[in-house]
Amino acid sequence: MKEISFVLNNEERSVSVEANEVLLDVLREKLGVKSPKCGCERGDCGACTVLLDGKAVRSCLVLAIEVENHRITTVEGISAEKLSALQEAFIQFNAFQCGYCAPGIILAVTELLLQHPHPSLEQIKESMAGNLCRCTGYSPIFDAIMALTKVEQHADAAENVTSQDQHPALPNVEGK
Repeated sequence: MKEISFVLNNEERSVSVEANEVLLDVLREKLGVKSPKCGCERGDCGACTVLLDGKAVRSCLVLAIEVENHRITTVEGISAEKLSALQEAFIQFNAFQCGYCAPGIILAVTELLLQHPHPSLEQIKESMAGNLCRCTGYSPIFDAIMALTKVEQHADAAENVTSQDQHPALPNVEGK
């Protein structure tokens, strides 16, 4: 066992882990974080997606010892007091039915919007390529994201936004 420390949803956390324990199991079983789901245990479905230093990763493929001194964000850390604008858009457009895929998709799209505040439809599809949804057929998910970011299917972003700028629909997941 090794004691590791990392920031989880803007809180410093320490936990003892085995060398072969994956982050998904540590989050769910040791820290009580339930939004990352075990869907495939191979990194194919995206249900276990979390943000590792702002990048979407499959927590079933990340060894827990690798996150020492890093920042992990789950859906629980996206918005502490109320739903984020992204989450509200998904509700407004009935983007999810069963909701099993929702946390992973929300975090994949969060990463996209941090990098590209006004993404094209192609960028949206690419960002979600590793997230499976068996219920909706993806159209309402794409509609919600496009409405939120006000993109047109054939239009490029009209504004120049640097990578340091925060998307107004997102919380500050970098802890600043």
